[in-house]
Amino acid sequence: MARSTFVYVTYIRTTPEKLWSALTDDVEFMKQYWFGVHCESPWTAGSEWKMVQGDGQVSDAGEIVEADPPRRLVIRWWHKSKPELVAEGESLCTMELEPSGAAVKLSIMHTIEREPSKLITAVSGGWPKIISNLKSLLETGSVALSEAYPPR
Repeated sequence: MARSTFVYVTYIRTTPEKLWSALTDDVEFMKQYWFGVHCESPWTAGSEWKMVQGDGQVSDAGEIVEADPPRRLVIRWWHKSKPELVAEGESLCTMELEPSGAAVKLSIMHTIEREPSKLITAVSGGWPKIISNLKSLLETGSVALSEAYPPR
């Protein structure tokens, strides 16, 4: 079966522990860089995961496949709101954190078993904005972008 993949890599001047917390535990921090959105989960393998919009609507949900803090997080991901993306089924999002001097290399790989994929096109526009905001917020204390994402 054909596969579509989006990969994003950046370096963030922080520690793996602070980056892990920003990606998982710190809901208020997450809302700042993720345009009002936050994720909820116990962040353990086999647990449920959901992405909650500012109005409380769940836009994405799934399951934590692997959690190895502060190194690796794998999420089985199902989009829940846009019919054309729902129809594509589940995807897999893998985040890897690797120390690199005074920074952390953050690699995100989002894949789905279909080609072409509208979901991968959508996340290809979203991840760079979200992670740019995360990087800016961790390094400077403020986000780089403030427009709503995803566009409504």
